[in-house]
Amino acid sequence: MSAPLAACALAAASALALASCTTSSSGTTSDDDVIRFATLPLTDDPSVETPVDAMQELLEQETGMQVEITDVPNYSAVIEAIRAGHEDIGIMSGFPSALAVNTGEVDSLVAWPGTDEPVSTCLVLDDSPLQSLADITPETTIAFADPASSSGFFMPTHMLHEAGLTAGEDFQELFSGGHDRSFIALQEGQADVACTSTIFPTMAGQGDPMFPFDEGETRSIGESIGMPISLTFLGSQSMSAEKREALLAAIPAVFSDENRDVLGLYMEAMPEGLEPIVEPDRELFQPFVDIAAIADVDISDLE
Repeated sequence: MSAPLAACALAAASALALASCTTSSSGTTSDDDVIRFATLPLTDDPSVETPVDAMQELLEQETGMQVEITDVPNYSAVIEAIRAGHEDIGIMSGFPSALAVNTGEVDSLVAWPGTDEPVSTCLVLDDSPLQSLADITPETTIAFADPASSSGFFMPTHMLHEAGLTAGEDFQELFSGGHDRSFIALQEGQADVACTSTIFPTMAGQGDPMFPFDEGETRSIGESIGMPISLTFLGSQSMSAEKREALLAAIPAVFSDENRDVLGLYMEAMPEGLEPIVEPDRELFQPFVDIAAIADVDISDLE
C-alpha cells in the first residue's frame, strides 16, 4: 500500500502542501466538524479504481461529520502529518504503526489483530536459478517496497535474518518505492528477488497492474512469520474529544466484513472474521520494536 504519487511528493513538508492535495465533500464547516484522513495512494495507475469515495461516504454517514481525504506519498509522511496535527487519522500496517505509537505523540485508535499466516513472501521469476533463500549470494539484488513497510521490508528482513542473510554483506538492497514497483524491477531484471505481501501473488493472472504476472510466472523462495497486529488506524492527539469518540465508534463499523466488497483494496489487509481492538495498549506493538531492531531501526524511542 505504498505507491507514491508525484503530485503529492512533498506533501509531508507542510500543512499547506497537504491541503493542496486534498479532496473534500462540498460545503463549508468548522475545523472541529471535519475529519482529515491521510491515506497512501494504492496505485499510481489512473485506470485502477480505488474505493476512496465509498470510504469517505461511509465515514461521513457513521460520524455525521465531513471527511476530507488526502493522498500522502509514503508511510513517514502520513505519520508526520498526524503527529503535527495536520491530519486527524491515517491507516497503517503494523511496523509504521509501532513507529508512530512509540513517538508518544500519535495514538492507535483501532487495530486489527494479525494471524499466524505468513505476512510476506520473497518472489523470483519462474526461470530464476534461485531455488531457496540459501541460494542468495552477495551479488543478488533484493527489491523492497519502502523502508517503513511491514510486508515490503521489515518482515522479509526478519525472514532473511533468520536465514543468516544480512543486507550489504549477503545481498544488495533496492528500495523501489512501492510493491508494484518492486514487481517492475523484477520484470526488468533490476532485481533478482522482490519481497512483498503474500496478498499480491493471489492476484496473478487477473490483469491487475498491481501484480503484472500470470500464474506460474513467479514463485516464492521464502515466507515470513505472521504479525501480532495487521493494521491500525492512527489518530492525532490534538483532535477534539468529540471527533475522537465519533471515530472510535465509526471505524469498526465502517471497516467491517459487511463492507468488505465495497471497500475493496482497503480491506485486503484486514483479516476476515476478526474483531478490531479499540484503543490497543502500547505493549501490543513491542514485537514490532524487537523485529525492527534486526533491520537496525530503533523505533523504541523514536524522536
